[in-house]
Amino acid sequence: MNFIKQIDLAYIAGFLDGDGSIFFQIIPRSDYKQKFQIRTSIAFYQDTRNKSILDWLKEKFDSGYIRNRKTEISDYTIVDFKKVKEILTLLKPYARLKKRHIELGLEIINLLENKKSLSDFLEICKLVDKFKEINYSKKRTINLEFVNRVLSP
Repeated sequence: MNFIKQIDLAYIAGFLDGDGSIFFQIIPRSDYKQKFQIRTSIAFYQDTRNKSILDWLKEKFDSGYIRNRKTEISDYTIVDFKKVKEILTLLKPYARLKKRHIELGLEIINLLENKKSLSDFLEICKLVDKFKEINYSKKRTINLEFVNRVLSP
């Protein structure tokens, strides 16, 4: 990742607070030992006419992808686990609205990095469920309860 000035980090944190999202999701994966993956994501949204700011972010973070949607909204999304951790760590001192998201996200990532057992994984799923409340998610159906049902003998 390129060196990013503090003033730019403050700007990016404000952008994330207003027009961004932090997601942690439980994704079914039959090829995984515990049948699920924890997906990390940071996304920034902007009217496609102002997409250049997303290009600037992508250049700064040197990761992720930009999509132009039919709704004339573009989004820049980073899902790489290590990049998400690095970005959240950089933005944490400057974020206001998403500060709790960042703290919870870093807690989850730290637990993921040290996960050794199924009980560790289930504890992480429990924390991921907290994103439903802080992100005002209504459609999330794959949660700790679902994971328990799938993994129960």
